[in-house]
Amino acid sequence: MASVTGRAVQVVAAGGDFQLVKKEYPDPGPGQVRIRVQACGVCHSDSVTKYGLFPGIAYPRVPGHEVAGELDAVGADVPLFKKGRRVGLGWHGGHCNYCEPCRRGDFMLCENGQISGIYMDGGWAEYVMAPANALAFIPDELNDVDAAPLLCAGITTYNALRNSGARPGDTVAILGIGGLGHLGVQYAAKSGYRTVAIARGQDKAPLAKRLGAHVYIDTTTHDPAAELQKLGGAKVILSTVTNADALEAAMGGLGPNGKLIINGVPEQPLTAPVMQMIGKRQSLVGWPAGTGMDSEDTLNFSALSGVKPMVETYPLEKAAEAFDRMMSGKARFRVVLTMGA
Repeated sequence: MASVTGRAVQVVAAGGDFQLVKKEYPDPGPGQVRIRVQACGVCHSDSVTKYGLFPGIAYPRVPGHEVAGELDAVGADVPLFKKGRRVGLGWHGGHCNYCEPCRRGDFMLCENGQISGIYMDGGWAEYVMAPANALAFIPDELNDVDAAPLLCAGITTYNALRNSGARPGDTVAILGIGGLGHLGVQYAAKSGYRTVAIARGQDKAPLAKRLGAHVYIDTTTHDPAAELQKLGGAKVILSTVTNADALEAAMGGLGPNGKLIINGVPEQPLTAPVMQMIGKRQSLVGWPAGTGMDSEDTLNFSALSGVKPMVETYPLEKAAEAFDRMMSGKARFRVVLTMGA
């Protein structure tokens, strides 16, 4: 093995511009790997790095936590991952194995865990260094561009749904048809749920049906809570929106023992109907992404069932343009950087 040099797009300081630079990537140490990146998604959470929204970010920092590529070098004590294998790296950037959550097997809640592209350099680059325990194998049926968004938007929705307690045939509503929601609808339908898509405007109805939704609710003309109650109430509402009013408007649609799962972070404080939740034994929970193994499950399920993200691609050198496109909300629906010449 030997160190390599590659291009990367970094943020110099919180709120600063993106900068295309050359970086050196050393040989991986014990338990580490070096990935040659083929594609990396541009996610709204990359704004955390761009604007310094989390404490303790060290700059300069390379964003990117939807990394698809192949192993370029493998460090010592890494028996499973071999050079040349295609792998993915998501939000979860590794775990320590020794804190209490890790000792209980809950690696996603590791007290010393890293976040790719935030507390360690991410995949807006031709190479990325990563702990081997954060990786997922990418199945041959998925290309790198399609695999990349599944490592954040995909795993976040799929993992939340499969851990929701909903069973095939239950009514599951996906609130919002965007970067997360257009995948959430597919996962819900492919998992056998009676899938309800909720969004603004009748123009989204054909897309919702193509993605697999059995029912579409247009919130500009219908009360989503009332419409869900006509269906018997939702076992699960998966919220992918950032608008607190839209989220609150849907809460009344939960059925007995219903669960509202939040994937998208509301931009305003959230008001919950506490009496309703007590009376019907409902719950309100948040759900993060998942571990490398959860990512691998997401990728395998996607390949098996035909779930695919809708993407727009940009070359690495146009990362700033790609970020602006994503932040505008006009991308349909995920933006992906490619590393080819």
